[in-house]
This record gives sequence, structure tokens and C-alpha cells, in this order.
Amino acid sequence: MTKPRLATRLLAERPGWFASADVIVVGSGIAGLTTALHARRAGRSVLLVTKAQVTEGSTRWAQGGIAAALADDDSPEQHLADTLEAGAGLCDADAVRVLVTDGPGALRDLISLGAHFDTDASGAISLGREGGHHRDRIAHAGGDATGAEISRALVAAVARDPGIELVENALVLELLTDVTGATQGVTLHVMGTGQRGGVGAALAPQVVLATGGLGQVFGQTTNPYVATGDGVALALRAGAEVADLEFVQFHPTVMWLGPHAQGQQPLVSEAVRGEGAFLIDADGQRFMVGQHPMADLAPRDVVAKAIMRRMRETGAGHVWLDGRDLGADTWVRRFPTILESCRSRGIDPVTDLIPVAPAQHYASGGVRTDTWGRASIPGLYACGEVACTGVHGANRLASNSLLEGLVFAARIGQALQVDEVVRRDPVETSARVGLLPHASRRALQRTMDEHAGVLRSQSSLQAAADELRQIEATEGAHPCTEDWETTNIHAIATVLVHHALLREETRGSHWREDFPDRDDEHWRVRLVSSLGERGKVKTRIEPLGGTT
Repeated sequence: MTKPRLATRLLAERPGWFASADVIVVGSGIAGLTTALHARRAGRSVLLVTKAQVTEGSTRWAQGGIAAALADDDSPEQHLADTLEAGAGLCDADAVRVLVTDGPGALRDLISLGAHFDTDASGAISLGREGGHHRDRIAHAGGDATGAEISRALVAAVARDPGIELVENALVLELLTDVTGATQGVTLHVMGTGQRGGVGAALAPQVVLATGGLGQVFGQTTNPYVATGDGVALALRAGAEVADLEFVQFHPTVMWLGPHAQGQQPLVSEAVRGEGAFLIDADGQRFMVGQHPMADLAPRDVVAKAIMRRMRETGAGHVWLDGRDLGADTWVRRFPTILESCRSRGIDPVTDLIPVAPAQHYASGGVRTDTWGRASIPGLYACGEVACTGVHGANRLASNSLLEGLVFAARIGQALQVDEVVRRDPVETSARVGLLPHASRRALQRTMDEHAGVLRSQSSLQAAADELRQIEATEGAHPCTEDWETTNIHAIATVLVHHALLREETRGSHWREDFPDRDDEHWRVRLVSSLGERGKVKTRIEPLGGTT
């Protein structure tokens, strides 16, 4: 297998302005905003950078809620068991224990910052259930508007803190390092003119990446347009380790808008099935019964694969979600956002079936960190979807993503206090400079949809790798946000396909048609990659619990 090569630096102007802080946080979702607040509790000044408006990103689109063991009949141990089962043997058990043990306290801390969650008649937090959970443990807000409420509360808390400086419309380009290889800040491009317009440098000995997901690697995704994998690509170019990129979760119930739909697709939360909705095929048959003991509430990878199989068997472009028995009151009270989304497209879920099919939703892999959020480069941290803490393994359990952002942001705040900080001047290193034009993005996404989506094989993945190499030669790029993002997307796609080719088994959200079985003897391992000399991708196979 030919090892791919990637650019180790984006083509960009030299910095024309400088700023400084104790800590730079990149990203303004739940992970970034919470990390900024915890950094302030650690006594650090914070420069919070986000590439669009502070309220944009994936967090505000979250429907289901936050999973935490709050009920009397629940416990962190039960939450641990459900998470490990969903992760298909690849979770880092220590990281999961941190997640489920610290989770309830992290949620209460969020409430203390002003987030309001739905409550029952007694005033206790209302808890729902989603796929893979054996207990009701999903705290939600506004019925199905949890992300919007979390974003509102955290943005307000950040705005109240004069020690957090916000820079919007700023795309971070590269990590700056010193002669020892330690972090010393970032370069970034700020849209507009003025004192901080164009390319500049923000200096800090501690940088936290909280840039979210990589959904725009695919043409059909639930992720917003800003989810272009910038943090993972930046870390790769700087020499940091990334892991588990082959495990891309496809949400099973995304509203089907037609065979040629592109861009962000409307999600239909798993919580709808948690309230009693179920899947049927074109003949009206409940095909999840008998597929898994939890039937329609099986883990996401199980449901997505079952839908894809049924679609192939029938030749249909989608299946149906039947929520008619929920009744109008439940739809209005519990799922007002989804109800409006459906009705705006001519579907009334109170009386109509909803056409659904899997679409890219979440990346379980990312920048490899320890349980304190530390990446492999001194001074670099990662939190949220951009990170690979090991809590998700091969398939994320529903509603653990928002929880991960809360829990590990708090731990990063503690790490920022105790980690040694040395300010040095950043240095330039030899680099393989590259840039791809935005015009190549659609071809790239089509390649990933067709060859590296839910269904994969050696032949399809090799076709993807070949096409990605051809796309790399596309000319006509010039330094701008769209071209920098496209280059980041290409880098992530290249390593993702490389990992997917190497992993010759089916596990969790990685489905190889030519290797249909899970193979614990050979593949209960983690694939960890970094860039070596001249951008060559180096990948090692690391058994769980140790490094070879």
C-alpha cells in the first residue's frame, strides 16, 4: 500500500499583526466555550477564536441531549457498560470511567452557569432514552432544542467574563512551535480589514483545539458548513498524533430529501424512537425486530447497517420512521424543532411517515489525547469532537458527545494549571507547502460518499485513495478561507481512507463488506497516524492498553 503524503503547511501570507494571551482556545461550541471558562477559573487570560459567529457550529444543532446517570435506578457503572458496549471493544475504559463518573457534576456545573433543562412535575430534570441506553438518562432542553439552550447559556457566561477576548470570523491556519517542538501559538486569518484583518499570529504557550467535527468531508452530513476538520488537519501538519479516523458515525435517521441532496441534512433525533417511534420498510415491515435485543433502540451502527441492508434489498432510497402513535401533544411538547423541520418540508409526522436514511453525523476519532486532554505536542490540548480521548471507541453512544465536551473541558482547565509553561519565540521549520482550490471540493465529497461511506471494501477504498491523489494535483488555488478549508478536508479524507484500508474487519461504524466480521484477535487495536518527513503519513498499530 502506497503511503500518502500531505502538505505540512498551508500556503498563506506571513503574519501582519500579533496578539497574545495565556491560553488560546479555538472553537466556540460546548467544548471551546466550557474550556475557556475553566481556563479563567485557572487564572489564565484567554483568546477565544472562532471561524464564524460565536453561536455557529454543531453544538446548537444538537437535539437529543446530554447523557448522565442522574436517575435513582441508574449509576455511572451502568452508563459505563452501555458506552463500552456501543464502542464495540475499542473504548479506552479509563477514559470512559472518567466520562461517566464526572458527568453528573459537569452537567450540574452547566446548570449553575444558567442552562435550563426540561423538568418533570416534581421539578426534577426530565430524562429521556436513546439508542444503546438501558436507562432513561438523557437530559434535554426545549424538548429537542438542547444544543441551542446550551450554546445560549455558555455564550452569555463567556460574554460576562472580561478575561476572555473573542475573535470571530477567524480561521486558524497553523500551530506555532519553538525549537523544542512545544506550542507557542497559532497563525490565523481574520475576515475583514483593520488592525486585525488578514493573516496574523496569536501567541500563547498553551493552545486548546475545540474545532468540532469533519462532516464536510462528505457530501451528505448533519454537520453545519463550518465542520471542515480544521483542528485535526492543523494538528496533523504540526506533527501531532491522530487516531481512529476510520470510525465515522452515520446517523441512521436523517430526513431523506432526495437522491441528489447535498450539504447539511435535517436530523431526526434518536429520542423520537426513544418515545416509541419505529422504523419500517417500503412494505410496512418493522425490520429492526430480531436484528438486536434493543430493536429500534439498538446502537447507531447496528441501526444504520440494518437500514442500508434493507435499502439494498428493496432498491429503495430510504426507509420510513413511523411516529404517528406518539400523538400531536408529544410532538409539540417533546419535539417542536423536528416537527417544524418536517412540516416545512411538507411532512406532518403526526399523521405522515418520515422518509429517513443514514448520513454522516459524527467522528469518533481525532487528535489523540490523554485523559487530561493533552495531545502529543507539549502545550497542545484538544477537547470535544476534534479530540480522540478513546471514550467512543468504534461507535459513539448517543448523547455522550456533549457530555465529553463538558467533562474534558474541566479536566483541561486543571491541566492548564499544573503543566509547565515556557514562553519562547516560535521558529519556522522546513515544510511541504500546499493548497487545493475550492472548486475541487465537490469532487472530493462525491468520492467520499461513493467509496468511503457506510459501505466500504478494499476496491471502493482503493478507488477513493486513487481519486484523492488525483484531486491533490488540481491547480488554481489561492490563499482564501474556502481553499484553506478544502485543503483541510482533503488531508482528513486521505488519512481516513488510509486507516479504513488498513483495518480489515467490520467493527462499530467501520463496515467492510469484504471483511464482514469483527476480528478481536488481530484488530482490537488503535490506528495512530502522524506526518513524518516531507508529509509522509506514518501509521502504527497500537494495542489497547499499551504502545508497541
